[in-house]
Amino acid sequence: MILHDLAARALHALDPEDAHRAAIQGLKLGLGPRAGGEEDPILAVNLAGLNLANCVGLAAGFDKDAEVADAMLSAGFGFVECGTVTPLPQGGNPRPRLFRLTQDRAVINRMGFNNLGLEAFAGRLERRARRGIVGANIGANKDAPDRIGDYVTGLRRLAGLCDYIAVNISSPNTPGLRALQTRAALNTLLGRLAEARAEIGCVQPIFLKVAPDLKPDEPGEIVAAVRRHGFDGVIVSNTTLDRPASLRSAHAAQTGGLSGAPLGPRSNAMLRAFREADGALALIGVGGVASGADAYAKLRAGADAVQLYSALVYEGPGLGARIKRELAALLRADGLASVSELKRA
Repeated sequence: MILHDLAARALHALDPEDAHRAAIQGLKLGLGPRAGGEEDPILAVNLAGLNLANCVGLAAGFDKDAEVADAMLSAGFGFVECGTVTPLPQGGNPRPRLFRLTQDRAVINRMGFNNLGLEAFAGRLERRARRGIVGANIGANKDAPDRIGDYVTGLRRLAGLCDYIAVNISSPNTPGLRALQTRAALNTLLGRLAEARAEIGCVQPIFLKVAPDLKPDEPGEIVAAVRRHGFDGVIVSNTTLDRPASLRSAHAAQTGGLSGAPLGPRSNAMLRAFREADGALALIGVGGVASGADAYAKLRAGADAVQLYSALVYEGPGLGARIKRELAALLRADGLASVSELKRA
């Protein structure tokens, strides 16, 4: 793990997007870490019917085109979410569009759903051996005349090829996309997806990925819509448009979504709001996870499982395995026998 982490730090000499591409190429060549050993049973959890060997997952954005899901599972992640994928290939926003805020242990991105498109994504999922839990994060093309139709297209194509679907309506980098979180638009979106789900017999869980910048009444409205249409859970949260006064980096004023350490408090507060709105709905907590303590805070805020991505920029691909060890120790120190006991604590 030490060599892999040193390699991750060496990539900081490159432009952030070039460094990310180099990391993906290295993982495709088999150069990534391998966690090895048996999973600690204290970290196992059932997430909307998915039996996760451990509750620490990789968030969407790292593996946009489903190229290295198995490599990241081998690195120790309990589940991997690929995407965001759109029906048609999309170049995304002009570069530079990815910025390290090193002093703040944060990242700002305005990628704009750059990806190779649904067919290339689906083809990779079709070719992989089905081992480990892999989700597909679906989005809409920037210029789509019917954005909701794009989500339906993604669901129809990927159902059966992955273990769950994440519906991303919360990226700040596609103009107007977050408007789908409003009550009327959300009910239309979820209604059309529910119709398509029933028509094709999709049995995989479907999660809605939301922003951390919601108004106080919106978590309750979103939970009601998710329940009304028979969806399975919520991923809390995407990146934020907020810029905390604590940011010190010269890139702090860049346009785009902020992730990493500064997002943690905001995403945790939103996670608590969703848990208060529904005590049983499956929730995945994302935002600011860089240690076992961060993951534990998410679980205590109401998450059933957690995801991370931005911290890999600073800590390297061995981070997932380290977080698992730290989290297991924290659970045992509090006298807990499993992650699921937190809901009853």
